[in-house]
This record gives sequence, structure tokens and C-alpha cells, in this order.
Amino acid sequence: MESSTRIAVTGGGGFLGSHVMAALERAGHRDAIAVRSRDYDLAHESGVAKMLADLRPDVIVHLAAVVGGIGANRLHPGTFFFQNLMMGSLLMEHARRAGVRRVLNVGTICSYPKFTPVPFREADLWNGYPEETNAPYGLAKKMLLVQSQAYRQEFGFDSSNVMLVNLYGPGDNFRPESSHVIPALVRKCLEAVERGAEEIEIWGTGEATREFLYVEDAAEAITLALDGLEGSDPVNIGSGREISIRDLVNLIARLSHFTGRLRWDATQPDGQPRRCLDTSRAAALLGWRASTPFEVGLARTIEWYRAQRTQVPALS
Repeated sequence: MESSTRIAVTGGGGFLGSHVMAALERAGHRDAIAVRSRDYDLAHESGVAKMLADLRPDVIVHLAAVVGGIGANRLHPGTFFFQNLMMGSLLMEHARRAGVRRVLNVGTICSYPKFTPVPFREADLWNGYPEETNAPYGLAKKMLLVQSQAYRQEFGFDSSNVMLVNLYGPGDNFRPESSHVIPALVRKCLEAVERGAEEIEIWGTGEATREFLYVEDAAEAITLALDGLEGSDPVNIGSGREISIRDLVNLIARLSHFTGRLRWDATQPDGQPRRCLDTSRAAALLGWRASTPFEVGLARTIEWYRAQRTQVPALS
């Protein structure tokens, strides 16, 4: 893709988006524009149409999403479904009408069935219903894959799809009402250390497993997919490393220097029992594999958040 290609990155001012913008610049794409929700409401046709008329992009990277952890998904399933479905669906339809050359949709492994065999392979995507606590979000994103394939078949519209595991890293969302598991645990441990607390409470049993990807690795993969991924079939983007929530909590506690007790609240949900991706297609099609060791990435994340603590009020 030419360095002069005009690229619009929805969600470009967010956690992943800021890293993607930096990765695009490193790759020589100087004409990338971050599309922010404060400027364009992409869940409504008027916002999408205005964005395309104002920015006139050649290519779109669709990162924008309404996301959160288990608690946020349980509180706002309708909002998560509507906002994510409408943003992606309207964007692709209006991009097609406006003559945009290509769209790269960034989806989620929450779209996979609840009991997908590990490691998750793209061929298993349709073999069941997603885990209930995040099904509305996962299904909304999954419909963009269907739309992408249908538009390619009927209109010859060029759109591709990657699916990300949970991300972490500097700049993540640490707000307790909407954060994912790593920032939530980092915040909880650091605040416990500051208060001298002897115990912290963790949701679930700790038996579920998850896979995590350092945000800079994800941004590199997205940049490679924008330039080189052909077709609309989904491609997993992850580290290929599975860790139990119990081991994750112990690791974060150690790196945060929290030495108190960990109390598990088994009345709260674990979410999907296991998550770990087969990333062989990403390696074959993009020449990409995650490169940041997990403990290194966690240490960088903890240090970044510790430096931000004066800007983020502590939990009451």
C-alpha cells in the first residue's frame, strides 16, 4: 500500500488506536487520521456519512468498539450489541457507497463459541453460541464478518477481518466500572499496597484460562494485515499462550509487590472456561508472531500505571 494512501482509523484515539497510529507511522503511512467518537458518532448514519465526507479516506481500519469486562457486559448487553453492530455495519455500507477501496475490521475472540476446543481455530467459529456474559458484544462483531463476506460476494468490496484476544499494555483502561481483567487486577493490587490492605477479593474461581496480547504486538499485526491480508476469512491475532486467572493474579500480585491474601468469590462468574488461539494462519499469511514476553509486558504495564496514579483517583 502506498505511503500516500489516506487511512482513517476509527477509535484511533483509544488504547489500541493510539498504538496502531504509531505503528502506521513507523511503517511509512504518513496520511493516517484518528477518527474519534467526540467528532463522529458512528452508531448513526449521519455520523458515518459526515466522517466519510469530511475525511474522504481511501482505506479504513475499524477499531472503534464499546467494550468492557464481565461486569460491564452484564450491565449493558443491549448497549454493547447495538453500538458495536451499528458502528461496523453502517461504516461498511457507507464506505462501499463512497468508493472506499478497503476496510479492515478488527473483531474479537468473544465471537467464538463458549466451548470451542483449545486452541481456537478459525474453522470452529460457527460451531456454537458464545459465552453468555459477552455474547451480545461477540455476536455484534461476528455479524461484521458475515457482512464483509457478503459484500465481497455481491459487490466485490474489499474488506478483511482479524480477531484479537484481550489486549494489555501502557495506556489501557483502568476504570473499575469498565476495565478488563489485567488493568482491573493491576489497579486492585497497587491500591491495596498503597493502603496497606491485607486482602483483596477476586471474582470467580480462578480456574478459567485466558490469552493476552501486548498492545504493541497487536498494532504491528494490524498494520501488516492492512497491507497484506487478502480475502474476508477471519484470522486470529494472539500470543498463543494460555494462563489461568489464578496464575495471572499471583503473577500480577508479585510484580505489584502485594503480599496479602487473595480471596476468591466463587459466586461471581468465571466467563468462558478457556481461551487460547491457534495463530498459525497469522504466521502463514502475515509472517507475524507475538514477540513481547508476557512478564515483560506486564511489568511495563504496571510501571506505566504506577506513574499515572496521581491522575487516577483511588477506589473508595
